[in-house]
Amino acid sequence: MTSFAELGVPARLASVLTDLGFDSVTPIQEATLPDALAGRDVLGRGRTGSGKTLAFLVPLVARLAGGASARRGAPRALILAPTRELATQIDEALQPLAREAKLTSCTVFGGVGPGRQVAAIRRGTDIVVACPGRLEDLISQGQCSLSDIEITVLDEADHMADLGFLPAVRRLLTKTPPNGQRMLFSATLDKAVDTLVKQFLTDPRVHQADSAQSPVNTMSHHVLQLPRDRRLPVLIDLTSAPGRTVIFTRTKHGARTLARQLNQGGVPAVELHGNLGQNARIRNLDAFHEGRVSTLVATDIAARGIHVDDVALVIHADPPVEHKAYLHRSGRTARAGKSGTVVTLATPDQVQQVQQLTRAAGIRPTVTKVMSTDAAVLADLAPGPRTLSGPTADPGPGTTAAAGGRRPHAGRQGGTPRPEGSARKSGTTSQRRRRRSTPRSTTRPAGGSSARPAGGSSARSTGGSSSRAHSAAAFSAKHR
Repeated sequence: MTSFAELGVPARLASVLTDLGFDSVTPIQEATLPDALAGRDVLGRGRTGSGKTLAFLVPLVARLAGGASARRGAPRALILAPTRELATQIDEALQPLAREAKLTSCTVFGGVGPGRQVAAIRRGTDIVVACPGRLEDLISQGQCSLSDIEITVLDEADHMADLGFLPAVRRLLTKTPPNGQRMLFSATLDKAVDTLVKQFLTDPRVHQADSAQSPVNTMSHHVLQLPRDRRLPVLIDLTSAPGRTVIFTRTKHGARTLARQLNQGGVPAVELHGNLGQNARIRNLDAFHEGRVSTLVATDIAARGIHVDDVALVIHADPPVEHKAYLHRSGRTARAGKSGTVVTLATPDQVQQVQQLTRAAGIRPTVTKVMSTDAAVLADLAPGPRTLSGPTADPGPGTTAAAGGRRPHAGRQGGTPRPEGSARKSGTTSQRRRRRSTPRSTTRPAGGSSARPAGGSSARSTGGSSSRAHSAAAFSAKHR
């Protein structure tokens, strides 16, 4: 097993990585670090969870360390990311390395006021981690200049293309000095990405740590063919087992509705999609990270910004439209060598679509027909007792989900946070008061009765996730 120090990473940075639990490099890191540390342009392809983030952060910090401080309004390095969540988590992974090298950083993205972002850039920040749209706004307002950029990184380049960001990316790259180092990392390298490479990278070193459709050995894939009216009961059964689950839906409305239905069915869930404000997205992600809720319901746009350790199960409640989305969704589990399970639900009208999807993704899933929650396969996919509690009242549309320090509702067992944007339950005030005064908890073995208590959210075992989320091991699994 190769260490970071053996690849030329400065000793003090290698020591930080060791303290964080990174004792050895991943294949994409081993392939790209020598060239990146030498200042060459790099084109790297590695699947989700392969360690691409550290593959560019380590050389970026190593090469900036000891240099001149950033001028006001003119950062020295730029990292472009497609989503706010991914930008935030890149910056989080950057912080331990940046502190050791005495470098500063800030994030730049929309959905929040620009005041703090502008103030950080004006003070002089070394590294900006940005989404293209907000950064272009700040540049057009004269708040930021890219004329001093020494290193530019484009992360998740293929996702940038899928979201239509490439014109903005081209405009931003044009504003950086042509003699600076440029690194482009992506899970897939398609024609749109190739256009960027030809225009902006100089004699790039190309590294592909695995094939575009190489399977993750620790990830198992399953398709459950089921009637449409069994979809929600099966989802409640799977998510009421111990451990973390990420569910993907195709639309924002679908994510919002399913999160509400899961909470009403006794499973603590939060939603993540483009209609939520940035503060709400942060609160909901934090609740999931820290184990205060056990299930996250997200749309595709959020698929690449969710980096949470110990996600045991990924469920495609709505099959994605194309195979790349399937692979990126599935990559939320089985990260950094850990095992995970991926389940796709297919109603009768979706069976053919799912067959074509998995074939295009190079996946041979185990297919099972499920008619009820008594099916033995559910216990195999999500082992452990099913725990449901309720009933409780849901919050109104304007309330806050999973806000740290918020006082738990009187009838909410264990202080389980309420999902952002979920609707208030119907019923009179006296009826809701009676329901809150008599909470009940239901625990049953996996594969048991399909009956569910009405209403309310509940806590299920997550194995002490709150403390684990702040440990070195959790950081390692999250940012590999």
